[in-house]
Amino acid sequence: MMNRILKTFVLLIVATIFFSCTEQKPDYPNIIIILADDMGYGDVQAFNSESEIPTPNLNKLSEEGLMFMDAHTPSSICTPTRYGLLTGRYCWRTSLKRGVLRGYDAPLIKEDRQTIADYLKTKGYRTGIVGKWHLGLGFQNNIGDNEGVENGFDLTQKLYSSPNNNGFDYSFVHPASLDFEPYLYVRNYEVVDTEFDSVPTTKFPHFWREGLKSKSLEFDQVLDDLLLEAKGFIKRESKSQKPFFLYFPLTAPHKPVSPSEKFIGISGKGLYGDFVTQIDWTAGEIFNLLEELNIDENTLVIFASDNGSAMYRIDSGNEPDHVTDETLAYYNASNHKANSLLRGIKGDTYEGGHRVPFIVRWPAKISVGKKVDETICLTDIFETIVELTGGVKPKGNAEDSYSFFSIITGEKEYVNRPPVIHHSGGKGMFAIRKENWKMILGDGSGARTKPVGTPFQKPYQLYDIENDLTESDNLIDKEIEVAAKLEAEFLEIKGDD
Repeated sequence: MMNRILKTFVLLIVATIFFSCTEQKPDYPNIIIILADDMGYGDVQAFNSESEIPTPNLNKLSEEGLMFMDAHTPSSICTPTRYGLLTGRYCWRTSLKRGVLRGYDAPLIKEDRQTIADYLKTKGYRTGIVGKWHLGLGFQNNIGDNEGVENGFDLTQKLYSSPNNNGFDYSFVHPASLDFEPYLYVRNYEVVDTEFDSVPTTKFPHFWREGLKSKSLEFDQVLDDLLLEAKGFIKRESKSQKPFFLYFPLTAPHKPVSPSEKFIGISGKGLYGDFVTQIDWTAGEIFNLLEELNIDENTLVIFASDNGSAMYRIDSGNEPDHVTDETLAYYNASNHKANSLLRGIKGDTYEGGHRVPFIVRWPAKISVGKKVDETICLTDIFETIVELTGGVKPKGNAEDSYSFFSIITGEKEYVNRPPVIHHSGGKGMFAIRKENWKMILGDGSGARTKPVGTPFQKPYQLYDIENDLTESDNLIDKEIEVAAKLEAEFLEIKGDD
């Protein structure tokens, strides 16, 4: 009798150990966010039927998922948008009130500030970033006489801070935009190649600033390098019992406009068009890999851009443009509209600065080929992921994030999100968007389109976006009550920041 009891007890222990060791992967989807750099609303054919630049993979993604037609970045430039996406918080609430970080700048995200990666680790995810960081790194001060010293920083030493300090188990990043020095890759806390050349400043389209460059880094090979790393992360993590999160921020089509050789001439729209085509191919390689690994069905893919395109649109005549002269950073409207019909470009508070292509695909949950008109912001990705995983938003974090998960599942068509706050680049000009109304709290674009204007300088601008997408009819003197309500709501949301 005693032996039977002992045998049963042993079997129970063995069974417990076995099942704990063979724990099934949680029924959460893998999550991949692909973020293009300076890709305009009109650069993807699915969002601009007039575009002749081939984007077959992104077109297919939109056919198999949801196209958000009224999606916006929290800022119309790089660093603030990336901060907002990862933290669910507007960047103007930080010390960075305008502009972007440079390659050597210190970390912007405080370590006690939760990111999407931090949150997903609490839900059992493995987390990785491959691509452009642009949120500050911890390069060591010059502590030796090494050749890899620039601006007082020693690039041969281990970094004291990297994306790994902000929730990422694995990171492979370029410090900032590919036109900011230093030009190198950082894997976790170490510079990958510490043999350097010094490169001189060049002009558009191959624009970069003078600085140190790792000898192995070639500007026209960066997208391919990042793709190889991203594929490696996906392959490794697909074998795990844990779901994975990959944040894949690309470096293109931001300058230097340097597509790899096999894409040159393929678009017929100059190097910029070729670069857009390479982005599409790069995204397609990720989609193909998901199918090959048989993890496509339960992988949530989000594709977006960090702001609008920097390529101006010339609406009159057939003057020389980027198609005929690749040193020109603009297109005739008859050749291409990088920001579609939207007014303004990267940096502006006008729609061309921050309305971006935004596609969500999740075969296990999403109905195919639908268009969504709900106004959303990239800050909303955080809270959407929280709801998707059945969690609770970390207290004191992601305060500007609102879930659109019920739209993804088809439960709702609209979520009645509170107003979105837009923010310009150079001047730090604000705008507020609520339903069909948008008010710019200043008298210009806030960045590049003339007149640039001044923040909080009247007369303000008020547009009925639903009926005036090109922002050509300022109704500020006609809709006085609407303007007053919007200004009051903006001041309430902004608070003391």
